[in-house]
Amino acid sequence: MLRLLALALLLCSVPARAGTDDTQRAREALERGEVLPLREILALVEQQVTGRVIEVEFEQEVGQYVYEIELITPDGRLLELRADAVSGRILSEAPED
Repeated sequence: MLRLLALALLLCSVPARAGTDDTQRAREALERGEVLPLREILALVEQQVTGRVIEVEFEQEVGQYVYEIELITPDGRLLELRADAVSGRILSEAPED
């Protein structure tokens, strides 16, 4: 269920940028074999951090694809993670204001 919610958020709520939205860019990168599917990224993140995903964005930063994942921890804190879209490795973890 968590994965379906995150995918729905990725597909429906990500803002458009420069004429191409994040969903389309993520799909194209996945089809080219440049990134892991979101479900695999979320599975890797779930092994490291406990929380409920509330938003996912797909970004390209200086030649690197990144999933920005916002979640709520069991104690109610908002947390933003940046995960490498190729390896699933968490690049950063910070409280969300």
